[in-house]
Amino acid sequence: MLQIKRLVEIEEIRATQLIEEQVWNMPVTPIHQTYTASKNGGMILGAYDNDELVGYQYSFPGFKNGKAYLCSHMLGVLPAYQKGGLGEKLKAAQKECALEMGYSLIVWTYDPLESVNAYLNLHKLKGIAASYLENHYGVMEDPLNKGIPTDRFLVEWWIRSDHIQSGQKNDEVHSYEPLIETELDKSQFPVFSTETELIIDEDVVLIPIPENFQQMKQQQPNLALEWRYKTRKWFQKLYLNDYVAVDVRRNSKEKVSYYEFRKRNSLALVGN
Repeated sequence: MLQIKRLVEIEEIRATQLIEEQVWNMPVTPIHQTYTASKNGGMILGAYDNDELVGYQYSFPGFKNGKAYLCSHMLGVLPAYQKGGLGEKLKAAQKECALEMGYSLIVWTYDPLESVNAYLNLHKLKGIAASYLENHYGVMEDPLNKGIPTDRFLVEWWIRSDHIQSGQKNDEVHSYEPLIETELDKSQFPVFSTETELIIDEDVVLIPIPENFQQMKQQQPNLALEWRYKTRKWFQKLYLNDYVAVDVRRNSKEKVSYYEFRKRNSLALVGN
């Protein structure tokens, strides 16, 4: 039976390093850093299958413009548990702990072209991709990031807001055409076909991303780079015009997902 609890003892926290090694295959975060953060406004959550630690979430406090918030830095789940919704359960537990600690905002980054993470962060959790960070971490050599610029979305999760509590009914989004049209190549990867101009007063703007970016990187690295640079151009243009990404819509037939962008001032971000 899976159980999630807050980790407070140093040996409990040290056990998360084993998961970090398996998930990211790179040097682990020093225990003196994670332990100190957990004692000073941060938190570390552990997910257990009976007595075995199978996933964890690590956050530390941030501060900007006179306000404190929680930086959600790492969420790792062992491969055998990655498709059972454990990541979403860890985020739900993080939200409850953060509310108890007095936080209103949790932030984190993720690769905009990773469709599974996008669907979790924006559709299920109702975060917003609030800004675009070009090559945020510079050159990285781990398997997930090697060979491509480390562009990231910065997610804002306003955990006390009406946007989170009630969500939005956006069924009308299907009436909008995406700015970038795609088609499938011989290998069944989506490629670009046509583009249209951005009309900056549109209520909704749709941008596609590939269904399986990691597989594309391995089999067609040049196409993966094209997706990075093409979407970077459009994402940056949207943010310059005050749009933020608020949802993700899947289209398995076309092997893409669509980001739904809306004007930030149209969102109910009460509590920020």
